[in-house]
Amino acid sequence: QVQLVESGGGLVQAGGSLRLSCAASGRYTMGWFRQAPGKERDFVARVSWTGDSTYYSGSVEGRFIISRDNAKNTVYLQMNSLKPEDTAVYYCAADRFTAWAPRNSTDDYDYWGQGTQVTVSS
Repeated sequence: QVQLVESGGGLVQAGGSLRLSCAASGRYTMGWFRQAPGKERDFVARVSWTGDSTYYSGSVEGRFIISRDNAKNTVYLQMNSLKPEDTAVYYCAADRFTAWAPRNSTDDYDYWGQGTQVTVSS
């Protein structure tokens, strides 16, 4: 079992920024998901194991940036222009399938972090 640890969540006003980090190593596609209270866990973004390819959900496209630094064993989610609807628990996840493919379901990912809370006030 691979253990993933997220950090960097917090409280921010609408229009502000946060950067989430996930401690993770290995040859995995990495994704970020989020879950608001009473809602399904939804896809946010994913990055290839090399860091060369990224994909975003339409709700965050142009505002969030996913990246990774394999030398530091860390995946990042830079969150800009935050909106109240971005409020959720954010999870990082690892997918052992490393070919670049439209894998945006929770069922596609093998390992999960514990989550970090992001709250955006209006």
